[in-house]
Amino acid sequence: MKRFFDLIVSIPVFIVFLPLIAITALLVRIKLGSPIIFKQKRPGLHRIPFYMYKFRTMTDERDESNQLLSDHIRLTPFGKFLRKCSLDELPQLWNVIKGDISLVGPRPLLMEYLPLYNDEQVRRHLVKPGITGWAQVNGRNTISWEDKFRLDIWYVDHYSFWLDLKILVLTLLKVVKSEGISNSNHVTMPLFQGTAKKEEGSRG
Repeated sequence: MKRFFDLIVSIPVFIVFLPLIAITALLVRIKLGSPIIFKQKRPGLHRIPFYMYKFRTMTDERDESNQLLSDHIRLTPFGKFLRKCSLDELPQLWNVIKGDISLVGPRPLLMEYLPLYNDEQVRRHLVKPGITGWAQVNGRNTISWEDKFRLDIWYVDHYSFWLDLKILVLTLLKVVKSEGISNSNHVTMPLFQGTAKKEEGSRG
């Protein structure tokens, strides 16, 4: 039923938003250049990797050593606007249609985080990741990693059709209010270092 719901919602929304997607793609090409789409490998259901799509929001500026500059420098005002309005997420509707992700589920994170999860945190991969999720409507990037994982696991244990509807409605309200987009000290979230390592460091 979850897959059926994903398709009957995402396909019409994708078709309706095609003009907006096309306009956004054109503006990204003009203001940020190519590639228009940011593609990155992320872990999906049961940690099986897939490629997630987003509109590009950063430049490719590099230092003298050919290393990318920090996110704060490369994120342009136009990129901030895309993130504020969640327009950069529109290509993920194609991920939903393909079956890589669901409309609702734990957000797909980086592949390099997989070895850092403890036994509880890794359970977030027992369901498909989503465009939005329980953690996104309860703080998004303003809460700690531990709280984010706790909310993800709560969703894994309680997800239902009605909970997904509630999360989608709350997500629309969050987008309108532009809440939770950035962490106070980072463009989105600081890199996850692993809960166990952090605890060991605090004891030391």
